[in-house]
Formats: sequence, structure tokens, C-alpha cells
Amino acid sequence: MINASNKYLILATCVGLSACNAQIDDLIAYTDSVKANTSINIDEYPEFKQLQPVNYTASNMRSPFQRLQQRNEAATSVTVQTANCSQPNRQRAKQKLESYGIDALQMAGVFDTGGQKWVLIKANDGTLHKAKRGQYIGLFFGKIINITDKEVVIEEMLPDGAGCWKTKTATLTMSSVAGENDNV
Repeated sequence: MINASNKYLILATCVGLSACNAQIDDLIAYTDSVKANTSINIDEYPEFKQLQPVNYTASNMRSPFQRLQQRNEAATSVTVQTANCSQPNRQRAKQKLESYGIDALQMAGVFDTGGQKWVLIKANDGTLHKAKRGQYIGLFFGKIINITDKEVVIEEMLPDGAGCWKTKTATLTMSSVAGENDNV
């Protein structure tokens, strides 16, 4: 009960298989000739020079992983140096604008009240603050030293790494965007 299409399929398979034979003598002859004509050149290993051993002479020196013994002398030299340079006042109470960095603040406006010039400062969290000359602002003990219609001049104190503090002037303007001040 084999239908006609299956008969032709079986016949084609038998004819296809009869075309395959085990005569691969020409292939074997070709691979043998390639093996015979191919030469393998292996370079000799280079000769290594015998190096003289090096003696470790730093074994009697101080270990870099231990603290210095003269730590007290270094601390006194730093305190002597800091006695003759400017220091921020750490005893005064912090003001609201000292919780923001200068780069997170933007000048929003200026107004006068009773001869006193005030500046409106907008923080990057959306809060609006008012400040006057002499008030502190920023994270580095900044003090407002001048207010004009176009800018607020702030004098900050930055540590120099040797125990002293250097003053630096920064400005807030109406055009500066909170979080993107490049003049700080």
C-alpha cells in the first residue's frame, strides 16, 4: 500500500546511494603528497642569560605599612602653622543658606526695605530665601559681601590642605541656573 510518490522517493534514494562509492584513492594520494612536501621549521629556543641575584637591603628600614613614630612632632608643626593664618568661625550658629552649595543657588531678585538691600535666592529644591549683606551662604563659610541689581558677590573660605583657609570670591547672577553655576 505504498502510493506512487513514496515509490519514487524510495527509488531516488536507492539511485543516490548507489552513486556513492568508497573510491577515495585520489584523495588519499593528494594528502600523502602534501604531507611529504611540507616541511616544518621550528626555530631553536633562544639562550637565556643567567642573571645575578639581587640582595634586598631594605629589610632593616621602616615598613611603609606602619605609622610614623614622630607623629606628635608633625602635629605640633601644623598647629603652629595654623595659628598664623585665617580660620573660619565654627562657633557661630549656621544659617539656612549654609546648607546649600553655591552651585545649587540662583539669584532670583533684589529689593530694598528701609535702606537695606535684600536679595532673593532660589535653591535647586525650589525654596526661595532672602538674604542681606553680611549673612552666610554656601558650604564653605561663604559671606555675602556685596549685592547689586545684577549679581551677589560671595567670599568663601576654602581649606588649603595645610590647616589654613584661603578666601575665594564667587558670584551669583540672575542668568545662572541653580545647579549649573560655572563661576564658583
